[in-house]
Amino acid sequence: MLSRYDEMLCHQTPTTFDHVVDSGDNWRENVWICAHDISGKFFLSSHFGLSPNRNVMDASGLLAIDNRTQYNIRASRELRPRTDEVKVGPLSYNVVEGMKTLHWQLEENAYGMSWEVEFQSHMPPQEESPQFARSRGRLTENISRYAQTGRAKGWVKVDGKTYDIQPNSWLTHRDHSWGVRWQHNLYTEAQGFQPPQRQQGFLGDWHIFQFDDWSVCSSLREDHNAEVLHFTGGIVHAHGDPRPEIRLVREAHDFQLVPGTKLLQGGRISCVAEDGGRRDIDIRPIAIIYLQAAGYWPYKGFRLGRWMGPDWIDGERFDISEPTQMKDVSEAPTFIVECRCGDQVGHGMIQFGVYGKHAKYAP
Repeated sequence: MLSRYDEMLCHQTPTTFDHVVDSGDNWRENVWICAHDISGKFFLSSHFGLSPNRNVMDASGLLAIDNRTQYNIRASRELRPRTDEVKVGPLSYNVVEGMKTLHWQLEENAYGMSWEVEFQSHMPPQEESPQFARSRGRLTENISRYAQTGRAKGWVKVDGKTYDIQPNSWLTHRDHSWGVRWQHNLYTEAQGFQPPQRQQGFLGDWHIFQFDDWSVCSSLREDHNAEVLHFTGGIVHAHGDPRPEIRLVREAHDFQLVPGTKLLQGGRISCVAEDGGRRDIDIRPIAIIYLQAAGYWPYKGFRLGRWMGPDWIDGERFDISEPTQMKDVSEAPTFIVECRCGDQVGHGMIQFGVYGKHAKYAP
């Protein structure tokens, strides 16, 4: 079936864009985008994704205010025939100019929030090294991803009150990934597959921190012994800055956790570059949002890519003022952090989690 994408000179296989060359049902393309003010009062998050071999497109909209209330929307629809429209229920995402300007919208709905946000890139995108893994001979992950920082402008409306989003005080971060996602391989028993080998535990740290003229993005996974399973990272500079990208080779970390939880309380991340240079960044969380409510892990019968019918929507609001009470959605917390590197002050986001055992943080 032809779509508007087939008009472009970018085909890589002798077929059309309405499907992918991989037949696996865990193949997925996904974008995630967030925006926040630098005080941490507002934190907006959305994903838009399609699982072409499941005939599903889904999306979410989350809004946390004052670290007290989180509003959630999850929506899913039948992908075909609208394969070339990134719109699910009241949520939409449009590329105005590739790698530069994006338009992200949540229309009026029954869940008390709406917004219209423009992403304006401040620095070039950063391509991560591919992530690939097998378990018992079966492919469990094969994914490419890039990330980018920017400034936000527009408005957000919640419970009838509208707030301006100004680029001098609002930042935005996004990523775009495609391939076989490992999270979907956690639920193989229902499909009749032998489950993958279970890890005793691991640490995940994916972050984007931006300062006035540079940003760092890196992704780290460690097993329960604190041995590195995967690392990729780099430092880029603002548009117009002639300095080249700096590739990172490893990360050292010293995180502090909220007592009684595995939630991030603060810490230091040290970025080590391939030329031996090092940047130490101290982080302090100022806002949190619980991404499990978006479906990155199962919640209320929904998870990314699951067939929910031709047109489905759900949502609710949480009291998030007490983190020790958020166990039902604790699998994918994402934090906005204030960052300090020497005398420079920046802000960014970090998806951080310790799952099961970890030699340093959950022995």
